[in-house]
Amino acid sequence: MIKPSTRLFGTDGIRGRANIHPVTGEMAFRLGRAAAHLFARAGEEHHVVIGKDTRISGYMLEMALTSGLTSMGVNVILVGPFTTPGIAHLTRSLRADAGIMISASHNPYDDNGIKFFSSEGLKLPDELEDRIERLVMGDEIDHIRPTGALIGKVTRLSGAEGRYVEFVKNTLPRKQKFDGVRIVADMANGGAYKVAPMAFRELGAEVIALSDAPDGVNINLNCGALYPETLARKVVETGADLGVAFDGDADRSVFVTGKGQILDGDRIMAIIAPFLKKEGRLPGDTLVTTVMSNLALEEAMKRHGISLRKTQVGDRYILEELDRLALSFGGEQSGHIIFRDYLTTGDGLITALQLLSLLDKEGISLDDAARVMEPYPQILKTLPVRSKPPIESLPELSKRKAHVDSLLSGHGRLLLRYSGTEMAIRIMLEGPDANVLNQMMQELEEAVILDLGSPSTSLPSH
Repeated sequence: MIKPSTRLFGTDGIRGRANIHPVTGEMAFRLGRAAAHLFARAGEEHHVVIGKDTRISGYMLEMALTSGLTSMGVNVILVGPFTTPGIAHLTRSLRADAGIMISASHNPYDDNGIKFFSSEGLKLPDELEDRIERLVMGDEIDHIRPTGALIGKVTRLSGAEGRYVEFVKNTLPRKQKFDGVRIVADMANGGAYKVAPMAFRELGAEVIALSDAPDGVNINLNCGALYPETLARKVVETGADLGVAFDGDADRSVFVTGKGQILDGDRIMAIIAPFLKKEGRLPGDTLVTTVMSNLALEEAMKRHGISLRKTQVGDRYILEELDRLALSFGGEQSGHIIFRDYLTTGDGLITALQLLSLLDKEGISLDDAARVMEPYPQILKTLPVRSKPPIESLPELSKRKAHVDSLLSGHGRLLLRYSGTEMAIRIMLEGPDANVLNQMMQELEEAVILDLGSPSTSLPSH
């Protein structure tokens, strides 16, 4: 039995420094056993799909999970380096009992994480994560030890990339082609490094690939969705029509126009939602976003007769709201965009293909399409912290928050929240004057340091 310290699961699975609790081989082994016990359905054989991004620690966790699963009599299908949405899709298409993705998404290479998908390709609700955690921490299943021919087997899935590429291509009209379109694609040295160029090229586009040579330690290293500036320069330099940057597991994407303008998820949703409405593919004329979305998005959608539903931060909450209200489209400012008609999670490649299809049908450039909204100045800051006490219990931060709220009243907003995937606090300021926002941010950063003793060096905002 393991003595619990803190909850294993955050807002997107289990995540942390690789080979340090809880992201260790020992923990992965127990997680594999717990998942096998929880997800194995009635029948003679059970299968779980495992994929990973390109981090060096993926080998360690993949083998430990495999050992745990097979020790409980469950067969394992290994996919190798892949994307998170790709694993969600394969779990469903292979009729597996569950899927597991080993990835820390946008985090540095020395982090890693483990996230689970149900047989329907859905991320797990809190109650199922809690059940896994109890099994991992306790001794309820320690006695379950199948022997002989009852031990699980391992196979490696060949042709996984082709299966997934065909799936994403089939989200487009059958005869849709992108002949003559030049795309610069930044793969972040991550899970999309094979499938994204393959999909674009099979649809006729010319692809200029960046950061497509993963070596285990270069994932997200000054590239990808968190660092689109290099992509923007390359788009302009090569005269490309547009650029797209994925994060490490390719469940989100950021875009660059032909003139080098960087577009986040809010701008992309502002472009796509009216088009979906026009085609009768936006049920309820409603877009689902999070509280982080820019106020200008809501104003732009009102002009098109589209209403917004807002959730807390996290694409799992977007999906829950889409399913609860029988809606089809939503996403986050960070670039997680869900087309619920096609998949159960954000998919950066599907987003790119849907955007390219829209531009082709409308006969416009991405620069032209981006005029649909002009975001209010917004500053995002992520500060590392050593602990996460309730924000309202922090005296200096609470005092300065109240002051900022009073200054922004009716003309902007402040959001404070702890990260669900890192030991960090996130600060978002939005308003008409960027200089004023910068001054406010400096005051709030000082308050965080006074209350929490946080290092002054911030993490990449996302």
